[in-house]
Amino acid sequence: MAEQVKGPASYFPSIEKKYGRPIGEWKELIRSSPLSKHMELVAWLKTEHGLGHGHANALVAHTLAEDGKNAK
Repeated sequence: MAEQVKGPASYFPSIEKKYGRPIGEWKELIRSSPLSKHMELVAWLKTEHGLGHGHANALVAHTLAEDGKNAK
């Protein structure tokens, strides 16, 4: 039986479906942004790309965790 995805990654299927971009593209956008703090990145995704708060937060949290950054 497949293990259920938990945490920020659990939002990924709905993010891809709703916004039409693969998660890899969102992560690259986050990584290429001049911003580095978690909430700055969340606000940027919401205002510039129209993401909802939960989706933006999940993408930023997962990307920063992957990169070993704990910027808040």
